[in-house]
Amino acid sequence: MPQPLVLMAVHAHPDDEAIGTGGILARYSAEGIRTVLVTCTNGEQGDGPGGVKPGDGGHDPAQVAATRADELRKAVGYLGVSELELLGYRDSGMAGWGANGDPGVFCNVALEEVAGRVAELMRRYRPQVVVTYDSNGNYGHPDHIQAHRAAVAAAESTGLPAKLYYSALPRSGIQLMREQLEAAGVDVAEFGLPDDFGVPDELVSAVVDVSAHVDAKLRALNAHSSQTENFFLAQLPSDILDLVLSREYFTLHSDDARTEVVDDLFAGLR
Repeated sequence: MPQPLVLMAVHAHPDDEAIGTGGILARYSAEGIRTVLVTCTNGEQGDGPGGVKPGDGGHDPAQVAATRADELRKAVGYLGVSELELLGYRDSGMAGWGANGDPGVFCNVALEEVAGRVAELMRRYRPQVVVTYDSNGNYGHPDHIQAHRAAVAAAESTGLPAKLYYSALPRSGIQLMREQLEAAGVDVAEFGLPDDFGVPDELVSAVVDVSAHVDAKLRALNAHSSQTENFFLAQLPSDILDLVLSREYFTLHSDDARTEVVDDLFAGLR
């Protein structure tokens, strides 16, 4: 009997799953593929009630973590995720934050430990496809970088999966969004995206149409309401938001295997 198809996404925080991979999680779940979400941290360095920031009065890391766990469970319900695995590490915060120096936060945990736990999950679920961040964590977040390292090390130690992808935003897509926003009269500078944000288009290995699942992705994003009040996606006009959310882009861990841009992460595996 052929082995059932399994997709695993390895993410750093509650809400990351909806932002970069909500569409594929919803699409492949709807197709009957088993979807496994691994969330590495509890998200303690997120916003507290009213947008209060870590270190400010009224920010309770334990309460933030509890709130984000509840939001995550709602989000995965909207996306149809089959299995949610919580590693329970402490959030490191953004690069340069004081929390980065705490030896107990996720970015400072020994890679061997984290990779070992992710490898155990890979052996249990046996995914043919794993998705995580690129080596820069997409934008330099220490926890994203640690999640990337752990997923790569786990894949190499287990010989799984058949394909390891990194979520990506092509530069042409970022430029198109800029043009659309400017045409709509939006001040693009407010979003703070550097001019070279995203990956060169020639590195994109997969473009997945998730337009049929934009509603599920939006519901998942909105489930993380404690964190998305000032999130740039929430500020986009609806027509531009639909354009941004309707496709998800990925690069292969090793581009040596790329022969063409595919529209299905399971291309060649079904």
